[in-house]
Amino acid sequence: MTKVYEFIAEGSEEIEALTVIDVLRRAGIDAVTVSITGSREVSLSHGVTIVCDTTIEDADLSDADMLLLPGGLPGAYNLNEHEGVREALLKQDAAGKRYGAICAAPLVLGSLGLLKGKPATCYPGFEDQLEGAEYTADLYTVYGNVITGCGPAATLPYSYAILEMLGYCKEADALREGMMYNRLMK
Repeated sequence: MTKVYEFIAEGSEEIEALTVIDVLRRAGIDAVTVSITGSREVSLSHGVTIVCDTTIEDADLSDADMLLLPGGLPGAYNLNEHEGVREALLKQDAAGKRYGAICAAPLVLGSLGLLKGKPATCYPGFEDQLEGAEYTADLYTVYGNVITGCGPAATLPYSYAILEMLGYCKEADALREGMMYNRLMK
């Protein structure tokens, strides 16, 4: 079974964290929320508190098909400052595996040098933190094993693109229809 881990920090953006997990689980993917706070409970950017599936200290990320970072402030900065998150992303990249970030969180990938020479997007105003990336300003950008998204409104198309990256194209199409996304886009 495909395994995706999403790191959650204090101040992560609710819609970007929860929508992605929801879409992945609807497609049958084992999508795991991973708190980086030392506790499974995490307070998100707009005061919603969630209970993550596990903590980074207890997670075995060796079976990760993909690692994800939601945006939000100060969540993106908290993710960037966490050595465990940074190490996991570098290992994921070295193994040629997939990873992604949305909104302000691509700054983490930029600070690690993972976007150099690659097209990428982010929330407007964070372009200068993508270090070496070719900024696209698109809702989401896929390049090889990396996906970046620009912000809250991009969360559904970003989530469906993640499914397609993971080979779940039929499921992505079915969810676009079943979740009324196709109707919204008419």
